[in-house]
Amino acid sequence: MDTNIAIIGAGRVGGNLGGRLADAGYRVRLGVRRPAEATELRQRFDGRAEVVDTVRAAAGADVIFLCVPAAHAVAAVLALGGVDGTILVDCTNPVDWKDGPVLASPPEGSMAQAIAAAVPDARVIKGFNTFGAEIHGDPDLGGVAADVLLAGDDGPAKQRVSEIAAAIGFAPIDAGPLRNAGLLEALAVLWIHLATSGGLDREMAFKLLRRGQLAATPPD
Repeated sequence: MDTNIAIIGAGRVGGNLGGRLADAGYRVRLGVRRPAEATELRQRFDGRAEVVDTVRAAAGADVIFLCVPAAHAVAAVLALGGVDGTILVDCTNPVDWKDGPVLASPPEGSMAQAIAAAVPDARVIKGFNTFGAEIHGDPDLGGVAADVLLAGDDGPAKQRVSEIAAAIGFAPIDAGPLRNAGLLEALAVLWIHLATSGGLDREMAFKLLRRGQLAATPPD
């Protein structure tokens, strides 16, 4: 794959997404704060991806996936240095916990819009945020691909992220302009509620279905 990808934040989401991308043949760098201490992560990838500091991971990347806690997202992006012209996929969700998950949107309306305001020359796309880490690692829902809803104002950037999503097994859907990022973050809070307070397990994702798409298979 002729695309250099950086994953900033290699926790469960970033690690699973990085593994999926590396398995598909992308050149992947996992950016962590203390790479010398990331022995377990390095062993997990066993040469399939580099484990480096966040600045080195972002250097020369065509696409950056931001997988850090939302409270640190803007600071993490600013610390990367030059991201002008780079496609930046915001996978974060601003969530508080008050007897269940609560959307905690920043003044800009969404984390993606806050990031876009902080780095206006980056090509910010919201996506990969409406399901849990298990789906980042495996989007196959019993023969049906989990949807990836993508919001952004840069059409070519959104198309490139859509192509990456499809290449690793997701079903990409254009969710409109970046102003819709807050809707995706709200949808993520609903997913978190269903997976926790709602009593469902985490092995699920939202799926947009068209009439007749899952027509019953005729009996043998």
